[in-house]
Amino acid sequence: MAAKSERFEMRVDEELLASVDEWRRQQYDVPSRAEAMRRLVELGLPKPASETVKFSDGEKLLVCMMGDIYKHLKLVNGDINPEFINEAIFGGHNWALRWEMSGLFQDHEDNPQDVNFVVNVLDMWDFIESGYVDLSKKDKERLEKEAEPFGKNVQFRGFDGNNESTHMGIARFLIEKMDRFARFKKRELNSHMPTIGTYQRMLNVFEPMRASLVGTGLDVNQLILLLARK
Repeated sequence: MAAKSERFEMRVDEELLASVDEWRRQQYDVPSRAEAMRRLVELGLPKPASETVKFSDGEKLLVCMMGDIYKHLKLVNGDINPEFINEAIFGGHNWALRWEMSGLFQDHEDNPQDVNFVVNVLDMWDFIESGYVDLSKKDKERLEKEAEPFGKNVQFRGFDGNNESTHMGIARFLIEKMDRFARFKKRELNSHMPTIGTYQRMLNVFEPMRASLVGTGLDVNQLILLLARK
């Protein structure tokens, strides 16, 4: 059964409305004002989270068995303390597990739409950098001139660490932990300025090109279209 919804109207001043419009234009799908307000409300509301970690009887047994194996193998330098976990479970102090291992028992989960957007951005920039490397000196000079100032030293800069940390985290995990898009390994990936709006505009240009890039790369004309962000 679909969740019930209720119509809700509100009045806002022009300054707040302008801020909402600016925020929604930076999103990958440019949501409507109503949808943007809904998302912003969800972002601002505290996420409901239990103060304790819940285990079924079977899970308690498995955790304790794993703790015994952990001790038997003498993994004393690991990040997990089996003695502490067992004592917390046996004593009914499940709340202590969340306190001590907040990184493990946290409630954040990446939005699949954000993951899809980051993958598309990385794929696009992989083609851009590859195409740039293959350009002749003459074409690079042309690109620098016609796509100024973005046609020189063409390189993926990442996402803004202050305002786009979720996207930057997804990109880093894909590149450094999953060995995807190896071209970008060991880079800082912090652009130090907002990029989502720019990348979305570039994707709007790139997506029609993508289907034709089988066994070939971007030429100078396509790179100019992508990088001349006017």
